Amino acid sequence: MIHYRSPVEIELIRKSALLVGEALAEAAKMLKPGITTMQVDACLEQFILDNGGVPSFKNYKGYPYTTCISVNDAVVHGFPTNAVLQSGAIVSVDAGVYMNGYHGDSAYTFIVGEGTADTLQLLRVTKQSLMKGIEKAVHGNRIGDIAFAIQEYTEKQHGYGVVRELVGHGIGRNLHEDPQVPNFGKRGTGPKLKEGTVIAIEPMINMGLKEVYHDVDGWTIRTGDGKPSAHFEHTVCVKKGKADILSSFQSIELAEKANPNLDASYY
Repeated sequence: MIHYRSPVEIELIRKSALLVGEALAEAAKMLKPGITTMQVDACLEQFILDNGGVPSFKNYKGYPYTTCISVNDAVVHGFPTNAVLQSGAIVSVDAGVYMNGYHGDSAYTFIVGEGTADTLQLLRVTKQSLMKGIEKAVHGNRIGDIAFAIQEYTEKQHGYGVVRELVGHGIGRNLHEDPQVPNFGKRGTGPKLKEGTVIAIEPMINMGLKEVYHDVDGWTIRTGDGKPSAHFEHTVCVKKGKADILSSFQSIELAEKANPNLDASYY
């Protein structure tokens, strides 16, 4: 069942989604070579709680942490660990907030230390593909229009692998709702988008092949060829004419650019 949210509900989802962005900005402030992703997870959990939210991911279907932090060849759902980050690491931080009865969800990928030309290009293209998908999230289009825009840009134009096993999703009272929002597909196919539908659009793009596998922890998804992956996500409300992005990267980008231990030269 696809839900169509009222203006009041949309603002409550926006409030949760914006808090996710502020939490991810805290990650952007502290990421550096030598830090552990477990330290980042603990910081973001406290930040969310201190600001009146509840971490959406913690205990969701048994997931034990506040964030999913995926490093290098980990695509998504990576466990925070006590391993220290090395310079050049690609680090995706994905988080959700539950507040006032509604969830928000967002993700951002960082380069710790200095990136290579290849990793910088991967982040640039993946982030831009999110915006190309959002451009199609308007009343009257179909899910396949979003999917095609992302796949065409990342896979056809740049030769990257678009993960098939994982997709975006509806979001609201539940973290995951209908409809599913794949990052691959044909224009003009899938459910029709109607004003008030709130979805999480989240391209997961591999530098190499599209194939992935489950790590032994049962959660972490890794690239089959060991090459790095990038992941960006916004919570978006379908509108007539132009989509309304309920989450925000503004605070994240400011913190990313201000942190000398992060490479923000890709945009």
